[in-house]
This record gives sequence, structure tokens and C-alpha cells, in this order.
Amino acid sequence: MLQIHQLIIFFLFFTSCDTGELTVIADLPNDLKEISATETLPNSNLIWVIEDAGNKNNIYGLNTKGKIIKDIDVNNASNIDWEDLTSDSFGNLYIGDFGNNSKNRDDFTIYKIANTNTAENKITAERINFILPKDMKSKDFEAFFLLNNHFYIFSKENKSSVLIKVPNKIGKHTAELVIDFNLDGKHHKITSADVSDDGKTIILLNHDKLWKITDFKDDAFFKGTIEELPFEHDSQKEGVCFLSKTEVYITDEKNKGEGGNLYLFNMN
Repeated sequence: MLQIHQLIIFFLFFTSCDTGELTVIADLPNDLKEISATETLPNSNLIWVIEDAGNKNNIYGLNTKGKIIKDIDVNNASNIDWEDLTSDSFGNLYIGDFGNNSKNRDDFTIYKIANTNTAENKITAERINFILPKDMKSKDFEAFFLLNNHFYIFSKENKSSVLIKVPNKIGKHTAELVIDFNLDGKHHKITSADVSDDGKTIILLNHDKLWKITDFKDDAFFKGTIEELPFEHDSQKEGVCFLSKTEVYITDEKNKGEGGNLYLFNMN
């Protein structure tokens, strides 16, 4: 899958325009104005996206030109506030329905979707539900990834944030607090996250930067090496996923005629 993607990107890199340090790969469909996440799956050439609160409970498979190839209704799900996507090595796709701008939710859902490659128009998801640890105030979450069979979920805060984890197991769970953390500098809101296939590199997305985390042990992520990678470009960036060890896809929402693009970003 990565070899095909990389050949396409190699060609597009020299035929697309640059925006700061981001390379615009494609315009995203006009019908999808609030794309909140992006993810790739093993054995698939599609780029999967979702929209957030107030939009359909659908997953969309796009090609690298931004065309919708698959439009699948998750028929037993509701889009309270879908915020991020992650996946596993078996090709299962996970939707994080844990957005909470109003801070009034006390129950959150991760939808597990199998067989996206063979699904046609509708699909049924399994549910992983969780509540927050006792005495933790309600939080807004927009970013997560799957590592060592646990979901690591990041709150979206201006300054001090929390990282919680939930087991990848169907049923209802109480999330476990991993750490309270505070990233250096300004603009701390994490809008999406991903981990590399080898589990050695974490990326956290913000509207104007990416944090790259390496050299960590177990889930002590913030004791690793944290590198801030600015874009020199500010938009409502909501989705990020690895394309290769050094390149990532990024998507942003359409806003007042700006954004609504699929970008390539090289972290080297």
C-alpha cells in the first residue's frame, strides 16, 4: 500500500503547489466541509475521512485526487461529535466519537469498523464505550491513536491537557489517567494524532504545527524527545496520519473559502 501511495505522491509533489512547508495534494470534496480526521488502512489505496458533529454518520474513502470512491453509512451509529480516526494492523478502522465542546458529555464511544474494503453502502460497527475516571471533570477530546492494544486519547486544551487510555475491547470501560501534561510554547490544542506502524514515533497536530515525539518508553510519551515542527501556514487542521516514516497526510476544514485540502508534510 505504501509503495503505491509513495509513487503517486512522488509525482504529485512536483506537480502541486506549495503552501508554506505543506504540499497541497488535492482539493477535498465540496460536500465535505468539516472533515475532522484522516487515516489510511493496510491493503487499501484509499484515504479515509469523517466529518464532525452535525454531519452524517458516514465514512468516506477518497483517492489521492480527493474524489469520493466509497461513501459508507455506519448504520448503527450516531455522529454526536466524531473527531478522529485510527486503525490496527488487521485493517479495522476506529472512529473516536468523543468531541465535547460544551463539556457536558459523561459517556464516550469508539466505533470499530471491519471490512471497509469490501463494504458497499452500509456497514455495522461494534462499540467500545468509556467514561472518565472518578473526579475528572468533563473534557473535550479530539485526538487518539491505538498502541499496544490501548487507545491513547488526548484532551484539547489551551494549556494543561490530559492523556487517558482505554483498552481496545468491546464493552464499557472507565478510562485510566496516564498523565497531565503541558506542551511548551503557544497554541497547545491537539486536534488529531497518530503513531507510526513500528510504534516508535507519535505525531500530534495543531492548526499551525506538528509535534513529533520519539525515544519514549512504554506510555511515558512526554518523557521522550519532543520536536516542534511549524508549518508556516495556519488553517483549521483537523486530521493527520502517517504515509511513511517521514511523511504524513494532513487535512483541514473549509473556512471562508480557505482550506479544504489534502496536504503532504515531510518531517525531515
